[in-house]
Amino acid sequence: MFYRRSLGAIALALTLALALPLLVLGGAQAFDDAQYPNLKGQWVRARGPAGVVGQGPFDPSKSWGRAQQAPLTPEYQAMLEASLADQAAGGPGYWPGVRCLPPGMPAMMTNFRPMEIIVKPESTWLLIDHIHETHRRIYTDGRDWPALGEPTFDGYSIGRWIDEDGDGRYDLLEIETRHFKGPRAFEPSGMLLHADGKTVIKERLFLDKADPNLLHDHMTVIDSALTRPWDVHKQYRRVRDAPALAGGHLRRRAGDDPCRQRNLLDRRRRPPHAGQEGPAAAGPALLQG
Repeated sequence: MFYRRSLGAIALALTLALALPLLVLGGAQAFDDAQYPNLKGQWVRARGPAGVVGQGPFDPSKSWGRAQQAPLTPEYQAMLEASLADQAAGGPGYWPGVRCLPPGMPAMMTNFRPMEIIVKPESTWLLIDHIHETHRRIYTDGRDWPALGEPTFDGYSIGRWIDEDGDGRYDLLEIETRHFKGPRAFEPSGMLLHADGKTVIKERLFLDKADPNLLHDHMTVIDSALTRPWDVHKQYRRVRDAPALAGGHLRRRAGDDPCRQRNLLDRRRRPPHAGQEGPAAAGPALLQG
């Protein structure tokens, strides 16, 4: 009996071993990457117009802060003024990054660090290593919005690849992102998004027709802190001779990043099952609510 069972197990193992390469080959054939734009390499924020100042303005065509001319409600315009006043006095303002919180959406698309884009048949990934390793996952498998989406700083993104010119190749990725938590700000001036987390962000991501090393992101933000939708145009430049990637993503040593150093220390000091820091946790006075 044992002999017959052993023979059966061996036969099953041989069958799986022979079938696996065929399954892998079939999966590879099902995903034809030639249908998608070539987004390989690292992408960095394109240089803004002459005279633009500030650390990563949300609208890259204008300087940060008041010069953005953001369509803020009076309440959130007052918050921006308070943040700028605090920064002018040497404080951090409302920018969450001073507490080593991730920038989240839409600020992460300012590309404070290089971005890598990985296209798979069911999803597209945007990888950015800034403050926290940010893995933005854009589902392109035709799914609908989850009934109860878990709020995150980066949100939940659903996308759709489109062949605009009818040549049989995708050339446009349309994205919508919802389900947020905060605090989040548009830019380091401390221009906050609304605390209700009901932001909706729509994007059109595509390569320039004349320059394949230029990537466009037309973004529209709908948020309760705004009096109307805010449209901006972001651009990124491909860096082909980038530093070596480890594990498919550019990684920095903990010693190179003060936030990563702090995160490592927090993990060592935090007792087991300790809760997350709340919005009133230690930090800049303006973020203590």
